[in-house]
Amino acid sequence: MGDSRHRECIIKASDYMFKIVLVGDSGVGKSSLLLRFADGAFTESFISTIGVDFRFRTVEVLDKSVKLQIWDTAGQERFRTITSAYYKGADGIMIVYDVTDTETFKDMEDWHKEIQKFTDPGIPICIIGNKSDLTEKKEVAAAVGKEYASSLNASFCETSAKDASNVETAFLQIAEAMVKRA
Repeated sequence: MGDSRHRECIIKASDYMFKIVLVGDSGVGKSSLLLRFADGAFTESFISTIGVDFRFRTVEVLDKSVKLQIWDTAGQERFRTITSAYYKGADGIMIVYDVTDTETFKDMEDWHKEIQKFTDPGIPICIIGNKSDLTEKKEVAAAVGKEYASSLNASFCETSAKDASNVETAFLQIAEAMVKRA
């Protein structure tokens, strides 16, 4: 009774647990977005993801506690067959492109086709234009990304994992869409 070392822990279960899969070409910043959102960290060094990595973070959305399990997939073509297995059970998809690289934007159509092949129709999708801090190198205008997202009935966000702008917003947008769909 008087033991000050004993503390009562109250663990609140999440109202929802959702799996989000990050996809996009190699080097667009998927791992950096994951680290920024889940751990509040950023590193300049680029280390290519081999296979998959994932992190958890619990957020409050629409007065609900939502535990997000975020999967960071390898963007290289040689890992595509492995990556398809990670779509199983996905509740939301974030397709990431690099705003300084038009090719990564063009490749989103292939990523979207793959998503259609391996996920449920109507799965919430968020299109992410990452590296928005590199304004002087920008090749893809926000309006173009937003228009593409609209054509897919997806949400859109321009983010910077480096300066953290809109990273939280992007994940909360998709979390809200998943709660509304649940």
